[in-house]
Amino acid sequence: MTYSMDLRERVVRACDEKRGSREHIAKLYGVSTAWIRRLLQRRRELGTIAPRPHGGGRRAKITGKKLERLKRLVEQQPDATLEELRDRCGVDASIMAVHRALQRLESRLKKSRSTPASKTGRTSKRRGKRGGGGRGVST
Repeated sequence: MTYSMDLRERVVRACDEKRGSREHIAKLYGVSTAWIRRLLQRRRELGTIAPRPHGGGRRAKITGKKLERLKRLVEQQPDATLEELRDRCGVDASIMAVHRALQRLESRLKKSRSTPASKTGRTSKRRGKRGGGGRGVST
């Protein structure tokens, strides 16, 4: 998680002004003591407390208009499989790319049964009499 420059500056200022131990400052700002140690080390070695640039990674295959189309497809048919959504969306992407796109949309696929629901009725013959078994009040 990348912390804001504002938070970084407040933590460094608190450390420089010796407003308490690192443990106290960490608790006060909701960060770890290890993060404070690394932040101060970064300032000492590089002269900056700014976060490092993002390390990269693959770009999302489904973005923009394709992502909006995927959202509409899910709304139209929430029980479609990831493969069906990918094919209907018309993107050259993996099933996992569709899954990640749905996560970004915070969308959930509705699971539909592939088989009919099982019977819920009795499967064995009932024994004994119905009712209270003759324990009622006699008149």
